[in-house]
Amino acid sequence: MITRERALELLNKHLKTKNLFKHCLAVEAVMKALARRLGQDEELWGLTGLLHDLDYDYTKDKPEKHCLVTLELLKEEDVSQEMLDGILAHCGKKERKTLLEKAIYPADPVTGFIVAAALIRPEKKLEVVDVPFLKRRFKEKAFAKGASREQMMTCSEIGLELDEFLEISLNAMKEIASDLGL
Repeated sequence: MITRERALELLNKHLKTKNLFKHCLAVEAVMKALARRLGQDEELWGLTGLLHDLDYDYTKDKPEKHCLVTLELLKEEDVSQEMLDGILAHCGKKERKTLLEKAIYPADPVTGFIVAAALIRPEKKLEVVDVPFLKRRFKEKAFAKGASREQMMTCSEIGLELDEFLEISLNAMKEIASDLGL
């Protein structure tokens, strides 16, 4: 399997946006925490989260190509079909069947939602964010409009209620807060 070091090299080569790089780190952290909670392979899930938006800088204006370019970029790398399927599933290019595919789908938007919640606080730090604060913001349609509530609610497909999903995701991101600059 591809190493985390190699995955980071690929991100550094293909991502030009610092915030996108941080987003990939956040999704990696959430995916590892979900894998831990669900008794799955943390390394596989984490690497899938880390690489899920590898092509975003190339495809942001061509959403129909998003994830497909990632598959091309990873063609020569040691990645499993399970990882590739997870990447495809996160952007709706594959039906979500496996637990990994069902987990990455809500993990992607929840990271942006949590970052937005931290940034509206005066401290601009994750440490001051808690689940009740996230739940209040979740109900505000104008808040973090780009973070699909419907997509986050699919956490039920992996057997998690929204509160637990938010708690797992928030705690995972708090563990890497310094890497995220939050």
